Amino acid sequence: MSRQDLFAQLQASASFDVAVVGGGATGLGIALDAALRGLRVVLLESHDFAKGTSSRATKLVHGGVRYLAQGNVSLVREALHERAVLLQNAPHLAQPLPFVMPSYRWWETAFYGIGLKLYDLLAGSSGLGRTEFLSRQELLKRLPQAQQHGLRGGVQYWDGQFDDARLAMALARTAQQQGALLINYCPVTALKHEHQRVVGVVCKDQETDQVFDVRASCVINATGVWVDALRDMDGAAIERQVKPMVAPSQGVHLVVDREFLNGDHALLVPSTADGRVLFAVPWLGKVILGTTDTPRHDLPREPLPFESEIEFILQESARYLQRAPSRADVRSVWVGLRPLVKPQDDGGENTKGLSREHTVLISRSGLVTVTGGKWTTYRAMAEDVMSRCIKANLINASADAGISQHCALVGAPAPDTPTVSITQAAGLHLYGSEQNVLAQMQGANHWLTPELNEAMVRFAAQHEYARTVEDVLARRSRLLFLDARQAMGVAPQVAQILKNETLCDPKLEEFLQVASHYVL
Repeated sequence: MSRQDLFAQLQASASFDVAVVGGGATGLGIALDAALRGLRVVLLESHDFAKGTSSRATKLVHGGVRYLAQGNVSLVREALHERAVLLQNAPHLAQPLPFVMPSYRWWETAFYGIGLKLYDLLAGSSGLGRTEFLSRQELLKRLPQAQQHGLRGGVQYWDGQFDDARLAMALARTAQQQGALLINYCPVTALKHEHQRVVGVVCKDQETDQVFDVRASCVINATGVWVDALRDMDGAAIERQVKPMVAPSQGVHLVVDREFLNGDHALLVPSTADGRVLFAVPWLGKVILGTTDTPRHDLPREPLPFESEIEFILQESARYLQRAPSRADVRSVWVGLRPLVKPQDDGGENTKGLSREHTVLISRSGLVTVTGGKWTTYRAMAEDVMSRCIKANLINASADAGISQHCALVGAPAPDTPTVSITQAAGLHLYGSEQNVLAQMQGANHWLTPELNEAMVRFAAQHEYARTVEDVLARRSRLLFLDARQAMGVAPQVAQILKNETLCDPKLEEFLQVASHYVL
C-alpha cells in the first residue's frame, strides 16, 4: 500500500475504535492486539517506527536476572513466559542465547549459580536450557577471550536475543495484515475534546503538511519517554495540572568486531565496579558492549553518550576481556532513552531504583497512557492496556486474554524450519519466509555491502514503510548500528534507490549528520 493510499484510507474512515499514538514496541503491540480483536485501529507515529527507544535496546529478550536479585519474582515469571512466546512467534528474529558469568572470587560461582537455578525453576517449561556450573577450562572453551588472570570458573545460563527494529517492523506489518492502519511521519499535533472527553486527535502528514481530523472512541498514548507531552496537552484541555510520570534514563552501547569475543556465547558481569551490569553480546556479526544507566533531564530524539559512559564501558570491558577494546576499535555507538516510571514521592536521581514495570493510567478525559516496561513484555503490556480499556468501557471488545499469544509475525518460518543464528552477520535470513520474495526483486544480485543488497532497499520502500536513508540503514537494515562509517559510505547509493522508489527526498544529508554521532 502506497503512502497516498494510507492517507486516503485515513480520510475515508469516519471513525476508529482505537487510535494509538506512538509506533514503538508498546504502540505496535497494542495495535496488533486491538486488530486481532476485530477493532478498527489507527496508529500514528511522529517519526519512523521504532525510531526511539525500541531500536536502541541491548538486543536481549530476557526474564531479568537482576530483577530476580531484587526479589521481583512476579515480573521475572511474566517476562520468562513472554520470552518463550516471542521466540515462538518470530524465530527468525528472536532466538535463545547462552550467557556466561565468569567468577573471579571464590564465592561467585555458587552465589550466582544458585540464583540462576531459581531462574530456571521460574521459567519451568518455558526454559531455554539448564544452568551449568563451569570449571575454569570449561568457561574458556565457551568464552575464549575472557580475562584469564584470576579466573576461577563461572556459570552458564540461557536467555534470548533479537533484532529489535526488525521485530518492530514485523509487528507493524502483522497489524496491517490484520486490518490496522499504520502511518509513520505523521505526528499528532492536538487532542480532540468534546465535553472534556477525548474523542480523537489531529495529525499532520510531515511530507505534505496536510492536516487530518481523526475520531476515535479510545485514544492511547504509547509514546514512551515522551508520554508526558501528550498528557500535558490533555491536561491543558480539561484544565487540570498533570504530574510527570516518566524519569528518563539513557543506556549507551558500543559495537566492536567479533574477534573481541570470538564465539556464540554472551558475557554477563552482574555487578561491575559501581554496581551496574556489563554485557558483551554477539549480534549480527559484531559484539555489543554495554550498558549504562544515566539519568537525563531532557528528551532529545538523538541522545548523545556522555564521555564518562564511554570510558566506563571501555574500562570495565578491559577488566573482563583478554584484549581491551579502545576507542579506535568502536564501529558504532548508540544511545537509547528508557521510560522509567516515577514513584509518586520520587525526588531522587538514581534511575536504577525506578520501576521497570509498565504503568497504565486513564485520565479524567479518557486518555489512556501506558509507559515503562521493556521489549520482552510488549505483548503482555498490550494485553493489559486493552483489558483496562474494556473495563473502563472505552471500547467494546472481547476481554479474552492471550489473543496474540499464538500469532506468528510476518516472516516467521514454518515450525521446525532451520534458522540462521542472530549472532551471525546480517543478511537475507532476517527476512525469514520472505527471502524468496527478495530473491525475485530488482537488484537481488547487486550487493551494496556484504550484508545489504539493492533488493532489500526496494523491499523496505515497497513493503516496510521506509521513507528515508535513515529508515533503511538504521532500522530496516542495522548497518548504522553495526558500522557507522560503512553506513555513511553506502548512504548515497541507498538514497538514489529510495528516491527512485518513493519519488521523495530521501534525506541523505540529514542521515549523514545523524550518523556522524555514531562514530567515536
